[in-house]
Amino acid sequence: MLFIINKTVSSIEQKLKAFSKLLGIMDELREKCPWDKKQTYQSLRHLTIEETYELGDAILDNNEEEIKKELGDLLLHIIFYAKIGSENKSFDITDVCNTIVAKLIYRHPHIFPPKGGKIVKITSEKEVKQNWEKLKLKEGTGKKSILEGVPKSLPALVKASRIQEKVAAVGFEWQNTKQFYKKIEEELQEFKTEISKNNQEKSEEEFGDLLFALINLARFKNINVENALEKTNKKFINRFQYLENEINSSKLDISDLPLEKLMTYWKTAKGVFK
Repeated sequence: MLFIINKTVSSIEQKLKAFSKLLGIMDELREKCPWDKKQTYQSLRHLTIEETYELGDAILDNNEEEIKKELGDLLLHIIFYAKIGSENKSFDITDVCNTIVAKLIYRHPHIFPPKGGKIVKITSEKEVKQNWEKLKLKEGTGKKSILEGVPKSLPALVKASRIQEKVAAVGFEWQNTKQFYKKIEEELQEFKTEISKNNQEKSEEEFGDLLFALINLARFKNINVENALEKTNKKFINRFQYLENEINSSKLDISDLPLEKLMTYWKTAKGVFK
């Protein structure tokens, strides 16, 4: 037992040493590097978003070496923001860590007993999510709706998923797959109706409703819509580029070929990239 404890302490010390070294490097960069000295919250924002997407790509590719690298890039951005905050005398990395620690303890009463209370009995993932949303509303942040926690700048596809997750956590959702299918069929019919009327504005509105219903079913079935669509994007790219290569190797011009011929190439590409 003593060996296990010593090993754990040693591992924590190594992590703290690495983290401390990163903090020291940020101090040096902020003081001596012309580029790093100029950065602000605003100038870093788009770079942070880019790094997040790069991490997302690495995760989809299941490339653990790249995941490690991209996590490092993202961690650097967190340290960078905290450094700027400390210079502004607003907060520092200690405040960042303490804030998230306090939040995690408060929102996991089934793991950490509340002050003067007992551990809350929660047995399922669904109950964890429901309790999480209830606790968020009690945190005194001035929010009156659980949907206020959904960032406005999220891409629409991700935003729809988060909206549905949050309302489902408080019980606002269909109870079985048939109800989801019925809603999808209803929205599809409304979309077809507006298309037949050639009503562009209403067609767009109904298409949005249809997408929202499909995303809701995906969430109910534990399908990550962002991952699902990106996998389809990558599959389509691979197939189409294969199609292009096959046509080029035949010394043909893709724009000169009829759709029927293109679909023949496409069928072959589907066999290669399933």
